[in-house]
Amino acid sequence: MGRSGTSALTRVLSLCGATLPGGMMGADSGNERGYWEPRAGLYLNEKFLYRHGSSYFDPTLRLQEEGGLSAEETAAFTAKIRDYLLTLPAAPVVVVKVLHISVLARMWFDAAHQAGYDIAAVLAVRDPQEVIGSLAKLMKASPQLTSALWLKYNLLAERETRGLPRVFVDYSNFLDDWRREIKRISHTLALDLDTGDEAAVEKFLARDMRHQRQRGPLVEPFGTNWLSVAYRGLSAAARDEPWEQSALDGVFEEYRASEHGFRTAIEDFQGQFNRRYRFSRAFIKPLFEGVALVHGRRGTWA
Repeated sequence: MGRSGTSALTRVLSLCGATLPGGMMGADSGNERGYWEPRAGLYLNEKFLYRHGSSYFDPTLRLQEEGGLSAEETAAFTAKIRDYLLTLPAAPVVVVKVLHISVLARMWFDAAHQAGYDIAAVLAVRDPQEVIGSLAKLMKASPQLTSALWLKYNLLAERETRGLPRVFVDYSNFLDDWRREIKRISHTLALDLDTGDEAAVEKFLARDMRHQRQRGPLVEPFGTNWLSVAYRGLSAAARDEPWEQSALDGVFEEYRASEHGFRTAIEDFQGQFNRRYRFSRAFIKPLFEGVALVHGRRGTWA
């Protein structure tokens, strides 16, 4: 997900032999070294999510629910992605990083296959508290929202890449020894990568690029252990250590059930029930006083 080191990872991969699409999202105050993602891909995703009442900051799993998207909508968007991918440079390895690709991964992967690509995934892993701090600074988002987003994007990224060649890369490990991590990626995915222009990589990965550093124990904002369990598993995967996929499945199912339940309750509150209730309460005093008068203000209406 965003703020997890995906920009740095993408740029270094490009300096080590992978080819980037054209038309990059350039540097700004939110990312002074550039995002290294194609604007055309960003436009595709943003437009699709907007049309379906969603965005990058949507913590719900509405679009992942059964019937969340129709077959026609899925096919149409997949075709648009395929048409875009067909415009990419011809190269042995092309690296594509697009914001919120995790929530639309199935359509992107189907489109890539249709365009003739073999798919491999590089998943960035970063301490949730560092991501939360980064988003809070950039977007003034609450810890509750950013924690939910960390869970949603990381859990979906892991689930949607099962069965694909993939490698997990810890952001801290990457900054500490990028050569080792590039070798891991190259070996695990059987890609022809090298350390490339080491001076350019060293200059890009300057010490001041890491603005958020985790301090203290992980804070769980939902009264659960979801963040801890998910981060523990992903971190182990990034160290090539054994980890339990079932543990992440458990977190995902609990998050999905809780998110759906609270979303339904909130939508019910904000919808017709709340409007009817608020309208009736505007006249509550004359209404109840009238009923009391009809009962002569006797008995239970005394």
